[in-house]
Amino acid sequence: MRLTASPDSAVDRTPPAASARTFAGSAAILAGLALVFALDRSTGSVPVQHLYYLPIILAGLWFGFRGGVATSVVAIVLYHLANPRLLAFEHEQWDVVQVALFVAVGLVTARLVEDKRRLHLLATTDDLTGLHNLRSFERRLAALVSGCRDAGTPLAVLVLDVDRLKSLNDAHGHLAGAEAVRTVGRLIAAQLPADAVACRYGGDEFVIALPRCTDADGRVFADSIRESVYRAATVLAGVSFPAQTLSVSIGVASRTFDGGAARREADQEGEALFRAADRALYRAKQLGRNQVSAS
Repeated sequence: MRLTASPDSAVDRTPPAASARTFAGSAAILAGLALVFALDRSTGSVPVQHLYYLPIILAGLWFGFRGGVATSVVAIVLYHLANPRLLAFEHEQWDVVQVALFVAVGLVTARLVEDKRRLHLLATTDDLTGLHNLRSFERRLAALVSGCRDAGTPLAVLVLDVDRLKSLNDAHGHLAGAEAVRTVGRLIAAQLPADAVACRYGGDEFVIALPRCTDADGRVFADSIRESVYRAATVLAGVSFPAQTLSVSIGVASRTFDGGAARREADQEGEALFRAADRALYRAKQLGRNQVSAS
């Protein structure tokens, strides 16, 4: 049995880095390699040759495993070109050590960056669904409130939970219930816009924050989530269930924040919006479940 999501499969919907940032990193690495190569070619000095480590480390930090290894290979080629005797395979003991260090520095840097990334995912994601955990969501929500307030754009929050999950647990076991929650989480992630954020904050409760989303837009998105869950045929604890087995109720609240001097802190504004969506969720439950209600 395995319910926890792999760190590599965790959903991180942070928008990708801009191409300008990638270009800047590549340019810095290439410039560093070119500079060290020029110095190495003119001096042949061992201390200068150590400077190849800098672009290798930068590539590992910036681009991960592939970047670190690729830059190590480029550094080895440049090292040989700067020292023509090496092209005739006249390697001394130090040359072998230097080449080995180029590779080692690239691999170690890339591994450290990958371990840092995995630890960050473990610290910020929910094990069952791969969505953000509550602590990570609270930080992201406060940032979204601040960004939407500064831009004068609306922010919508959706609160939802799985209908009649206790009945599913009682009839088919808690493993089936846990897999039902994971299924809902994956369906949410599949429709989540790149600049939005979602988390599981309780047993079967989820919350989604959608920047630049009006109340009407929030209702449309919520109904899309509700419909995808209701239409999903799933396998829970090894048992196939038809469509319309699972359903969710969703509360929606949207607000354009006041940018005046009396405005509250971003986390307080976010909490107030969450509470409004939570009240709307209870109304959706009262309407008979499998419903969307707005505050």
